[in-house]
Formats: sequence, C-alpha cells, structure tokens
Amino acid sequence: MNLIADGLILPAACLALLAWVVPKLLSMVLPEGVRPLIVNALLSTVILFALSTAFFSLLYAWKGVGWDELAGFGGFANIVFFGKLGLIAALIWAPIMVLTVANLPRGWVRAVW
Repeated sequence: MNLIADGLILPAACLALLAWVVPKLLSMVLPEGVRPLIVNALLSTVILFALSTAFFSLLYAWKGVGWDELAGFGGFANIVFFGKLGLIAALIWAPIMVLTVANLPRGWVRAVW
C-alpha cells in the first residue's frame, strides 16, 4: 500500500477522477443554463477543495500520523495546513474541472449556449 501514500500517481489519479465526476454529478441535479453552469463551477470548486483537503488528512492518517499528534498543533493550524495542501492540489484538479464544466453545455437539450 505504499503506492497509495508515497507515490504521486494514485493520489493524482483519484483527484483527477473526482474533478471529472463532481461537475458531472452536479449537472444532473442543476438545471441547464448559463447561471446554473456558473453555480456548478463554484460548487465544484468548493466540493473539490473540501475533498482534496480531506484526502490529504486521510493520507496523513494512513502514513501513521496520529490524530493526537495533529491535535497538539491545534485545530486552526491543522485546517490551515491541510487547506494549503488542498489548494496546492488544485493544480491537479482545477484544469480538469474547468474542462469538464466547459464541456457540459454540449449535452444541453433545452438551454442554448
């Protein structure tokens, strides 16, 4: 299982897959149109940021960093630390998310782009 936590390929692939799936799932719930498309992009950004932050905290737990060790730094420090990792991960998921959201109008039936 070192490939999961030590390697870059599997975490990056998971984040890339999430960047494709999240906007697609939101497009099934949101109506067609330009404003819902913008809402989809904003919601996808927030959701992917939260998922990537949680993903990195779980990777730290997977590698053996205990929650008691993290609690020693304080809750706010952990939020900032893992938040930074989530923002850095946006280098992986943001371009894929933008391309996925930009491609959504191709499947519209009622609204016109």
